[in-house]
Amino acid sequence: MGCHHDHDNGEFTGVSADYRRRLWAVIAINAAMFFVEMTAGQLGHSQALQADALDFLGDSLTYGISLAVIGASLRTRAAAALFKGLSLSAMGLWVFGSTIYRVFVLGLPAAEIMGLVGFLALVANVVSVLLLIRYKDGDANVRSVWLCSRNDAIGNVAVLAAAAGVWFTSTGWPDVIVATVMAGLFLSSSFQIIRQALAERNTAGQTA
Repeated sequence: MGCHHDHDNGEFTGVSADYRRRLWAVIAINAAMFFVEMTAGQLGHSQALQADALDFLGDSLTYGISLAVIGASLRTRAAAALFKGLSLSAMGLWVFGSTIYRVFVLGLPAAEIMGLVGFLALVANVVSVLLLIRYKDGDANVRSVWLCSRNDAIGNVAVLAAAAGVWFTSTGWPDVIVATVMAGLFLSSSFQIIRQALAERNTAGQTA
């Protein structure tokens, strides 16, 4: 079954029972992993795990907002996407700031915890990506969901790389570097979402 499209320039807008079911499943996965990773990040003193946990939280909120505005007007969906883009920017800046702070706070992350939880998170994100991959293209609202899912999978591979780096070097710098890269990924995705959302809002204003 192909993706449903409506009349907003032929773009998929999420009006699909199958898409809604997949989003609910992914929301549950992401919410659970936020609590798992944030707890593990605190116990293991890992900035990368905590950054990834925030990504899970951001995704849960993103998917919830996406569900709420499915079927709404283009202006409403664009406004929701713009909010999500700005939220991703704030998350990226927080990770940058906390990473800089981490540089001046000694304490070696627990590589074993990073590796174990990072692998568990990777499995959760691969499942989420597989659930959403058929709906990776669409309006800014749908697009933001896909970008967040993709970021999760990339981020978890990066966390595993950081765990290996910490284990091999016996320093916390791999953890700091990976957290910084992930923050950059958040900001890059937020810029893409914001740009598309603003374009769609302008389109809505012209057709109103």
